[in-house]
Formats: sequence, C-alpha cells, structure tokens
Amino acid sequence: MDVIAVLCGAVFKFSVILLSVSFRMKRRKMADKVLPQRIRDLVPESQAYMDLLAFERKLDQTIARKRMEIQEAIKKPITPGKHKRKFSSFFKSLVIELDKELYGPDNHLVEWHRMPTTQETDGFQVKRPGDVSVKCTLLLMLDHQPPQYKLDPRLARLLGVHTQTRTSIMQALWLYIKNNKLQDSHEKEYINCNRYFRQIFGCTRMRFSEIPMKLASLLQHPDPIVINHVISVDPNDQKKTACYDIDVEVDDPLKGQMNSFLSSTTNQQEIAALEMKIHETIESINQLKTQRDFMLSFSNSPQEFIQDWLKSQCRDLKLMTDTVGNPEVERCSEFYQAPWVPEAVGRYIFSKVQQRRQELEQVLGIRLT
Repeated sequence: MDVIAVLCGAVFKFSVILLSVSFRMKRRKMADKVLPQRIRDLVPESQAYMDLLAFERKLDQTIARKRMEIQEAIKKPITPGKHKRKFSSFFKSLVIELDKELYGPDNHLVEWHRMPTTQETDGFQVKRPGDVSVKCTLLLMLDHQPPQYKLDPRLARLLGVHTQTRTSIMQALWLYIKNNKLQDSHEKEYINCNRYFRQIFGCTRMRFSEIPMKLASLLQHPDPIVINHVISVDPNDQKKTACYDIDVEVDDPLKGQMNSFLSSTTNQQEIAALEMKIHETIESINQLKTQRDFMLSFSNSPQEFIQDWLKSQCRDLKLMTDTVGNPEVERCSEFYQAPWVPEAVGRYIFSKVQQRRQELEQVLGIRLT
C-alpha cells in the first residue's frame, strides 16, 4: 500500500511537471515538426510522416521560388496575349502629314489626340481627293502605361538607358552612383559629382532629395513612331496596302490574378492552422512517449525505479527551495556530535549578537563599545 501511495504521488507530480512544461512550450516557439529518432525507432510506420515532411519542404521551396517569379513577372510589362484591345487604345496621338503643296497649309494635316471622353476604335480612315500619288508621313505616339521618358543624350549614354519609366531611370541612376562610389562616405545624404555629373547636372555636390527636381529638366517625351508611306493611285500598283509591325508593352490580363494570388491570405490562414495542429500533435506524441517511458521503467523494476525517482525529486526540491545540505543526514542526532559543531555554534551565536547590536545602535542612535 505504501509503495502504491508513493507511486501515485510520483505520477501526480510527474503529470504536473508535464503540464508545466507544456505551458512553457506554448509560450515559447512551437516545437519542430520532426519526430524524434526514438519515436521513429519505436513506430516504424512513422517513416511515412517523415517522407511527407521532406516532400513538404521541397514543395515550400518550389512555392517560394514561384512566388518570386510571379513578383518579378508583375514588375515587367509583357506583350499582349489573347486579350484583344482596340487599335486606338495603344496610342496617345496620331498625326498624318500629306503633301502641303497639293492640299494647302490648312488641309495637309490630319490629327487625332486622346481625350478623356475618347471612344476607342479599331482603326482610322482618312480620305482626300486626288489623282496623283502622294507621299505621306505618319507620326504615332504610343500611350505608355506607366509613362515613359526619353533621357538627355548625355545622361542616356552614361546610364545606358534611352527611353524608360521614371522608376527604371532612378534605379539606373542609383546603380551608377553606387558602382562609382559617388555617395559621400560621411554625409550619406550627399552625392559628390564626378566630371560627367558636373557637366550634366551643373553642380559639384547635391543631395539625394534634389535628384528628382534636377532630373525633370533632363526628361523629354518619347520619340514618336515615324512611318513614311506613298499613297498610290496607279491601278497596277501591287503595294497599295502596307502592313507594319509595332511592338508595344501592355499589362498582361493575368497580372490581376497574380496580384490576388500574392495578396490572398485565405490559404495562408488555412496552412497556419494546419501547421499549428501538426505542432500540437507532435508535442502530444512526445508527451505520450515520455509517459510510456515512465510507466515502462516502473514495470521493469518497481523498487529501483521508485528509489531513483525519490532521489530525483529530492534533488529537484533542493533546487526549487534553494536548500543547502542533506536533510536526511541532518535530522539524525549523530550529525550534531561531530567535532566541528561547538565552533559552528559559537560562530552562529556571535553573528546573531552582532546583528542585534547593530539594530540597537540604529534605534538608540549611539555607538555601543
């Protein structure tokens, strides 16, 4: 009966310790999802879980790489796919210049410019009377989204950028500053201009915040697309119709779906919930394994187990209560008959007398001699 009572008390304390450990684990980071080797040895079927875990790591790496590729693809404009757009939607303005001598100064230009109320169309038709072949020039100004700008020739040669978006130009400018170490080493907000920058920006030193203002005067509208064509009235001319290919940069309609995929949190929340459940399951398995080891050790050798357990609990109790010495030895009378006891008692009484003396001096405000 005594053995059973001791064991029940030990099991109860063991359970309390497990609950305490579990609480601390939840407050800290969740345990790793990998099953310990001792559990894998005990349950060979757990290798299937480890295989799934290895596959999950590969899948996570693939998904992370694909997300980066999607992010890069969103930044880059690409050619249109199956999504059909109206012809006029690609242009900001269109000018047709005919022979001024044939049609006069007031009738030789045909212009179209995009307005807020413009209705998109699949083409333009221009008619002029005439019975002779006419040379004409077509000027097409693309509607870049986002807007693009042509750099000053000097800056374009320096950066290797001709016509680009403002963001791309700023990136190229910063890369040039970084590669040529133009940033001031002591005052990081300043740029020390080299001879090329001094010629272009007209200063020897400038702040980073001044770059957009100084860059504005160096940006121009992109060059239009120029097409020279001859309108032939010869019925035998086989080249009355001419086709031209113009490369344009437009947003892919899939970009919206890509953005929604990257910004969606539904799947991430579901994955996080499953991750939490896996961690809790692994933690529960570890606790069950510890309980199994506890019970198995007791069943193999009850007496030895209880003795070892009591010694362990005694050590833990000393650590928790900061107990010094050996209580089991100190409770016996023989312990106080050792040769060192009289001297120890004298030292103890002396320290208590000195302590009481200091207290009286503080209360009376005098020094006792």
